[in-house]
Amino acid sequence: MTGPTPSTEPHHPAGPTEPTAPTATATEQPTAPPPASSTSLSPTPRRIWTRSRGIALALVVLIATAVAIAAVRSGAQHGRLDPRSADSRGSRAVAELLDDRGVSTRVVTSTEEARSATGPDTTLLVANPDVLTDRQRTRLHAATEDAGSRTVLVTPGASSVGDLAPGVTASGTTSTDSTLSPDCALPAARRAGLADMGGIRYDTLAPDAEACYFSDGLPSLLHLPAPRGKGDTVVLGAPDILYNDRLDQQGNASLALQLLGSRPHLVWYLPSLSDDQAATEAERRGFFDLIPSGWRWGTLQLAIAAALAALWRARRFGPLVAERLPVAIRASEAVEGRARLYRKVNARDRAAAALRTAARTRLASLVGVPPAQTHAPETLIPALSARLHTPGHDLHPLLFGPPPGNDAALIALADQLDALEREVRHS
Repeated sequence: MTGPTPSTEPHHPAGPTEPTAPTATATEQPTAPPPASSTSLSPTPRRIWTRSRGIALALVVLIATAVAIAAVRSGAQHGRLDPRSADSRGSRAVAELLDDRGVSTRVVTSTEEARSATGPDTTLLVANPDVLTDRQRTRLHAATEDAGSRTVLVTPGASSVGDLAPGVTASGTTSTDSTLSPDCALPAARRAGLADMGGIRYDTLAPDAEACYFSDGLPSLLHLPAPRGKGDTVVLGAPDILYNDRLDQQGNASLALQLLGSRPHLVWYLPSLSDDQAATEAERRGFFDLIPSGWRWGTLQLAIAAALAALWRARRFGPLVAERLPVAIRASEAVEGRARLYRKVNARDRAAAALRTAARTRLASLVGVPPAQTHAPETLIPALSARLHTPGHDLHPLLFGPPPGNDAALIALADQLDALEREVRHS
């Protein structure tokens, strides 16, 4: 009997489970294998930039938009209702007109200065009452209640109007019209006539309150005499009559001069972050108390959207679905790719297991072992020993032994399995 002939089939130590490449035809030219660097799986700077450039561009656009919005809003709010500012939203024009009439204007930026400046000959204007804390509003109202002064509140909202003008509530909707007629008996409003008073609307149950400039049944100007003393409170629902660019329109100048010039001194209170009282209140609040409610709800909505997107894109657990490959891949390329992956992670145990599993499957079909007993050593090994010409050779370490300890042992294992299969085929 002749010995085993050398096999012309190529073998691949790292992955014998894949089919070998088909032989090239006469018209098909064999291609040279690509260099090792072309199959490298390590990320390169070019790949990282290609994957992340979309996110980087989105972040740049977001930051630029935020900076632009902040710049526009900061420019629009610069000098707003400041009697020293000549900007369109400043109030320097009305302050100079009052000065011509003998009314002095003093700017204060703290609650204590505003409280100490109140008196019978003083008009206190609070530019933005909503930025005051609850304690500041309470102390300011207590100081002006018995001082006999006039207090002018410019656009107080629902959070502040009840503290500074008890009994007054702010409507949740603003006026749809900008220019309104007085429709009241208040002398200052009747002499001014039409004015740009469209803004926040108010309601009050005070019996002696004078309401002017109605829109949809609610006024945007209230005059509230003090319960005792000679002081009073004026609630303005719109700041337009105090702006430099609106002062010469309608009866804005007349209304502003009459409301602010009834006493020889005008104290213009511009609340600021430098106010010690406000700083003390801010220190008592936590970080989340300083975040506006709109940002909280926005963050919550983004979190919910991210969670829904994660569920939508998450891996679905279930049985595998066979799909056709979008492209045809040569068997040799698949084998080489699998071998490179095994070699990269030193997975000699998995490579050896794949070699032995494939060899046992082919050997079992050659010696007539049922598929159910293919990987049972007590059935496969006796059947193989009966076909070999070298009895006494222990096949268990070769087919069911431990994984090799190095690459040389793995190559030797592949060679031995190939030799065993050739011997069985030709026996």
